Formats: sequence, structure tokens, C-alpha cells
Amino acid sequence: MTVVMAEDLDPTSTDAGVPVHYGDPMREQRTLATAVGLVDRSNRDVIAVPGEERASWLHTLTTQHLSDLSENQGTELLVLSPNGHVEQHAYVTEDGTTAWLDTEPGAGAGLLKYLEMMRFFTRVEPRDAGEEMAVLSLVGPGAADLFPTLAAAQISEVPGAKFAAGEVPGHSTSVYAVTPYAGGLARRVPLGIDLLVPKAEKTAVIEKLGVPLAGLWAYEAIRVEHRMPRLGWETDHRTIPAEADFIAAAVHLDKGCYRGQETVARVHHLGRPPRRLVLLHFDGVATDQPPAKGTPVVSGDREVGFVGTAVRHHELGLIALAVLKRNVADDAELTVGESAVAIDVA
Repeated sequence: MTVVMAEDLDPTSTDAGVPVHYGDPMREQRTLATAVGLVDRSNRDVIAVPGEERASWLHTLTTQHLSDLSENQGTELLVLSPNGHVEQHAYVTEDGTTAWLDTEPGAGAGLLKYLEMMRFFTRVEPRDAGEEMAVLSLVGPGAADLFPTLAAAQISEVPGAKFAAGEVPGHSTSVYAVTPYAGGLARRVPLGIDLLVPKAEKTAVIEKLGVPLAGLWAYEAIRVEHRMPRLGWETDHRTIPAEADFIAAAVHLDKGCYRGQETVARVHHLGRPPRRLVLLHFDGVATDQPPAKGTPVVSGDREVGFVGTAVRHHELGLIALAVLKRNVADDAELTVGESAVAIDVA
């Protein structure tokens, strides 16, 4: 089997350490879209937070409602700057003694530093668990069949701009069912099942599941199709949660104070964040090569946004997630490099 690693193509890649494809990226995408495939995402950073006060402590520090986080439950959270800009995004998986946070490759050190600074006298012991645990993702409609006891992911509706106090349920806005598996945990998420397993058992778990392997390129294509933002790709130093569609899964709008909460509340109640996340379709005439992250999106002679993740999709062709200024019309004539692009309004 051909295995192409991220660093084989780009030694500086953020995704170094995992396969981007196994010889046929389009076939791997179709597997994820129509059946189930296993994606090695073990380059994700992992932080363990044991300690009896972990739930209430994380509740006060992040955007998510976590005070009643229970055993075998998962969710998502953000850490914001004092001005409400997105600094960290992580998935949370609770096993009854430890809250496991998995985040983007390279982001773990910053998240752990912040958590350590905010410990004070709280009974928690956050630590780097990147060498302990690996993330593997089962993606596709057949993933749920492998873990039939795990309920589907639940993501609450975002309330209107002028919602009444108490209208938002007093629990996490996204609830992901979790069960013990192979010395670790299995977590039901919107794209399938994430496995958080001991790194020493990674190969054994892959062999036991016997699921076709798919590379990170295939995973990213499915993620882009579903308009799911990624920290550091659909975010920059100015991003606020509403601009990158983090609100539904990772932000509780009625949980009380946390760092950056004032900006979140103000923007939500005004109803007009300065930018928005969109899916772009490329004309495919000028090039079939995905543009680099950060490539400007241009309207006439004016830069109106930037490309986040660009991929070749097995059905949709060349597509990308981009962050654009709010006032860019859905039917605006836009270009990325030499390519004409159009906003998908579906």
C-alpha cells in the first residue's frame, strides 16, 4: 500500500506525522462519503485534566456550559481573548475521572499554558497527554453501525438575537455520547466516531477494526463539504466565534461570565458579525490546484476575505471554506488568484 505522509509533501506542514493519502485520494473520499473509513489524526494535541473540580473550573474559563459535564459525555469549547477573539478550540471527552481535551496540532502548548496559569488553588492537574493518547476518526454513514449504542450527536439550535434569560438549556450546546473502548474512549461526533486511544494500542486498534484507511486529504474534503471550521485555517488573530460558525457547537450564550463573553453577547444581540464563513466553488478553468491557506479573496480590486481550507472534492470539484466581509453579496463576482469563484448559498 502506498502511504504518503504530510511531511513528504511539505516538511513544514502543520499536519506532519499522519498520512494524507494511501494512493487514491478520490476513492478514499468516496469511502468516507458513502460507507466508512478510518483516518489517522494522531497528530492532534491532547491535554488531560484530572481533578475533582475540573468541570466547574473549565466552565468558568471557556465558552461552553460544563458545570454538569457527566461521565461518558463529550462536547466542544473555545478559549477567547479578553476582546473575544478565538484563541483555542478543543473537543472535550469526559470519562468520569479526567476531562480529555484534544485540539489542533501545535495548539496544545498554548492551551496548556493558559490552563496552568488559571489553576490558582483549584483542585485540577492539567498535563500534556500528547504522548499518551491518539485520535483516530471513523468517518462516514457506516461509522455509527460500529458503535450502535452511541446516540447521535446533539447540537442545540442557536437562539435568536433577543432571546429571554433561561431560554437556552442549562447544559452543553453540543452533547456527544461517549463509551469506553480499547483502553480509551469512543465519541460520537457529527462526521462519525472519534476514538481517543492509548498511542501504544493505535496499530492494534486499526487492525481490530478492519476498516478501509483514508488519508487526511479525504477527511478535510468531507469537513469542508460540511462547512466545519478548523482553528488556524478558518480563523485568524481577529476571528470572533460568530464569524467562523463556532457558536452552535462550542458557545453557550446564557452561562454567565467568561473571558471574552461581552464581545460574544454584543455581536449576537446585534446580529451582524463583521465577517462570515462561506463555501466557495472554483470555476476550474484557470487551475485545478487548491490555493494556499490565507490566499486573498478579491472583489474587483478590493480584498474582501481569505481562503481557509481548499480541497479537491470527489463530486464538487475544487472548493474552499473562506471568511468574507459581511457585506459581500451572495452573488458577488469574486476571484481567488486567477480563478473565478462563487459563494454556495445552499
